[in-house]
Amino acid sequence: MPGPKDLDPSTSPRALLGAELRFAREKTGLTQDELGQPLFVSGSFIGQLESGTRRMHLEYARQIDQILGTEGFFSRNCVAAAKSKYPDHFAEAAEAEAVATTIREYAPLLIPGLLQTEAYARAVFRAYQPTAPEAVIDELVAARLERAQILTDPTTPLLWAVIDEAVLRREVGGAEVMAEALAHIAALGFRHRVIVQVLPFSAGGHAALDGGLKLMAFADAPPLAYVDGLGTGWLQDDPATVARHTLTYDLVGASALSPKQSLALIESVAEDYAHEDQP
Repeated sequence: MPGPKDLDPSTSPRALLGAELRFAREKTGLTQDELGQPLFVSGSFIGQLESGTRRMHLEYARQIDQILGTEGFFSRNCVAAAKSKYPDHFAEAAEAEAVATTIREYAPLLIPGLLQTEAYARAVFRAYQPTAPEAVIDELVAARLERAQILTDPTTPLLWAVIDEAVLRREVGGAEVMAEALAHIAALGFRHRVIVQVLPFSAGGHAALDGGLKLMAFADAPPLAYVDGLGTGWLQDDPATVARHTLTYDLVGASALSPKQSLALIESVAEDYAHEDQP
């Protein structure tokens, strides 16, 4: 397994905790597995805390302080590290997404957050919260666009999205918004920055009918899977569970159109929306 990467403690409280945890653990001579045993977690989970892919919760912080003799350091600081601009059910997944090397996602209902335009994201959040003040919507949109900044790097992470055809046909925000949103995805695909496939209606039943799925791989930590529902989400690291979700994603991808066919369809639907918007 690759050695742990050097973290920049100045990047976030979570990165600071990860770096300090690794330092304190190595100082006491414990392996990741040995530290994980009294916490009833795997050594891989400890590695994810150290690499910054998982958030440290208060119950773990208190036990770590006792085991490593760190005099309450982790208990005092994990609260700050837990603060997030994202909803509670998605916060850990968003933090892991930011350091992933590969992200594979199946989106059954909406354009994946990393691929959304500002106008599309605003329409989505307004639909979620029809009576929210505009300032609240502005904050949500800003957080979503900030997430998408990881795609400004020309190569990392690798993003591979399988989008259900329903996503293309559901007119979120109106024809003009949809035309822009789909053109944005097509542009990223044609620039070879992302891989996109469309799962057509003609595929019929498939392995992910239950909902959305995101798989994340890391340079120095085991992979994670994130599954979501209405206002809920679960980040999973159990190897058997991640393997099962990986198979699900592979089966969905096998039923989808090729990337070339998918981009042609996305571009065609975008043009239909653009013509629909014209007088």
